Amino acid sequence: METNHTIQTVPSISNRAQKMQASPLRKLSAIAEERKKIGIKVYHLNIGQPDLPTDPVFYEELLKIPRSTVAYAPSNGIPQTIRAWKKYFENVGIEFDENEIIVTQGGSEAIIFAMSTICDTQDEIIVFEPFYTNYNGFATLADVKLVPVALSIKNGFHLPPAEEIEKYITPRTKGILITNPSNPTGAVYTREELERLVSLVQKHNLFLLSDEVYREFVYEGEFFSIMDFEEISQQTILLDSASKRFNVCGARIGVIASHNQDVIQSALKFGMARLSVATIEQLAISPMLIEPKKYTDPIVQEFRKRRDVVYQALSEIPGVTYYKPEGAFYIIVGLPVKDSEHFCQWLIEEFDCNNETVLIAPAQGFYATEGKGLNEVRIAFMLNIEDMKKSLKIIGLAIEEYSKKFN
Repeated sequence: METNHTIQTVPSISNRAQKMQASPLRKLSAIAEERKKIGIKVYHLNIGQPDLPTDPVFYEELLKIPRSTVAYAPSNGIPQTIRAWKKYFENVGIEFDENEIIVTQGGSEAIIFAMSTICDTQDEIIVFEPFYTNYNGFATLADVKLVPVALSIKNGFHLPPAEEIEKYITPRTKGILITNPSNPTGAVYTREELERLVSLVQKHNLFLLSDEVYREFVYEGEFFSIMDFEEISQQTILLDSASKRFNVCGARIGVIASHNQDVIQSALKFGMARLSVATIEQLAISPMLIEPKKYTDPIVQEFRKRRDVVYQALSEIPGVTYYKPEGAFYIIVGLPVKDSEHFCQWLIEEFDCNNETVLIAPAQGFYATEGKGLNEVRIAFMLNIEDMKKSLKIIGLAIEEYSKKFN
């Protein structure tokens, strides 16, 4: 008896899904977990998850929440949380009305909302590379093209002259996106640098988007917000998050704020489509937003000490290229290797020093330009001072052994 075999065709997934980038920060983590299973201690310097405890006030606030129905929050945010964000901004010298603030699912959603608000399909946003790697993923979701402008480790990744940036502006350019202080470089932009961007967005009628989640983490110089420039008040979009400054990364409470009501009303409509941000976390975070310095000052002091330890330790490793980060808690380091991705994988997969090793992030994932960052890594100084010293010592020994094996 003859059997008919029907070939089943499988539909293909979208181009968007195929282009979506896997996080370069997390892809070595599985190897790290396997090393731990065989007794190797792993120092995690690969991801910006502060190791300090969340303040007890967060948990105390959770216990105060009435134990009835956990209901949907309003799409723009719970009024109490919006007022708390308004108060937070007042405390750092920024004035917003409550109707200029939308609470988001972390800073990530704020960025996606902003991109989707100012851009149509394949419109362009200028970014400065190396940049926060997830901007790539957000742009893919929003179907936006990121146009990278290269920065240099030689001057600590500060902005190039305005005429250099202007070369990248096209008829499809809708905005310029910065992170200040910067992840992954730790650069804090001066007022003069921001004035360059202000003049460009005025001249070309663009939006200026500023991701200011590390605002308090400034160790050198002074922090200036894009909201300090009233002359472009209708062109600025502020993106922020409670995650880092309060050590509540898992709470996922962010914000998009702007004086431009078209921007805010568009973000609100996107917010309606996703219904709401988690009710419980919004309520729990509010006290911290109202009195931020009480919680942020000790954290910033600790990270300043860690920054200084990292800077000193790097001076003791032959062949590395480095600078002094002015803010945030990251640094891009040039290594005397040809392929930092291979080095990072070898470091976590094969190398150990007295049953200890380190997980760091290859810097290629922070660039959009092919071939950039090949010999660079990003180090996040997330650990206590003694562990940071041990980690950098291990990295130095690993570079020495790697150079003998592969260079």
